[in-house]
Order: sequence, then C-alpha cells, then structure tokens
Amino acid sequence: MDGIIEAAEKLALKEIETYNFPSLISFEISNKKGLELAKKLNADIFIVQLGTRLMDLKLGQAISEKRSKEHVKMSSDSAKEFLSKYDIDENMKIKIINCIEAHHKDVPFICKEAEIVANADCYRFLTPKGFLSSLVGYVKNGKTFEEALNQAESKVDEKAAIVSLEIVKKELDSHCIQIKKFIKEAKELV
Repeated sequence: MDGIIEAAEKLALKEIETYNFPSLISFEISNKKGLELAKKLNADIFIVQLGTRLMDLKLGQAISEKRSKEHVKMSSDSAKEFLSKYDIDENMKIKIINCIEAHHKDVPFICKEAEIVANADCYRFLTPKGFLSSLVGYVKNGKTFEEALNQAESKVDEKAAIVSLEIVKKELDSHCIQIKKFIKEAKELV
C-alpha cells in the first residue's frame, strides 16, 4: 500500500490545479484535521487519509460543469477507478468509498473513519481560516461579495448540521457562533 496516499494527493492536487477549486487551504485543512482526529480516536489512518484526499476529488469539475450537486457521485466513481489500480482489501475499499459518499451525511456512516472524514470536512467552513478561505474562493470564482457571503453562510449551516463527533463539537461550536455573528453583521452592511 506504499505510495497510495501520495498518489491520491497528487491526483487531487491535479484536479485543484485544473479547476481552481477547492482551495489548497481547504484541502489542507481537511487533511490535517482528518489525520488529527484519526489519531485521537484510534481510527484507521490510511482510510481517513484517503477519504479526505478523495472526498471532493471531482468538486472543481462538477462546479465548472454546473453540476455541483453531483460532485459526491463523481468523486466516488473516480475514486473507485483510482482504487482499482491498487491491491487494497475489498472491505477497506468499501470504507474508503463510504468516506466519500457519506461526507455530506446523505448516506449513513458504515465506519468511524467515514464519520471522521465528514467531520474533518466541516473544518473547511467552521473555522476562521476555513471560512475566510471559502469566502475569498467564491469571490475569486466570480461571485459578488453578497453572493459569496450567502453561499458561505449556507455552507456554514450545512456543515454545522453535519458535525457529529463530540470532540469536534467542542472545538467548533464557539467558532460557529462567531462566524454566524460575523455573517449577520456583514449582511447588515451589504
């Protein structure tokens, strides 16, 4: 299994470079937090690291094709193709794919690694750095400030509803309150 994580990261970074989305900051945040959570919660680090790198593999392409709601399926399909090139236990592949397909909580978590990946994804929007990075990214991709603020607020609400791990709730609750206050005050001035 040597080199698979690096190959997944290389593939994801190529997609980010091609489509300029998600931001490198967002990508790094979820990878870092996924690894931290996997270690703290005694989860399979290999599965989590592949999950965070592959969960939004096709997000940039889906957005560029105005099919953002399909990005999870597109990412899952692409990840299945990627994983088929490696000698990985079938049960492990199923868990990695669940990390991708469940990161928006649209399907149930079948393993703690999938729950960790979904929670790691929330840091992209529920931390000051992640929130500001997403806001800047929306503006860079052509949205007005008001549109970007509305989109970011929608993502904050979505991700706040996904947070399920107590350790993550404790860390992100105060950030979420501050970010919601910041959005409210910014909207009053728009």
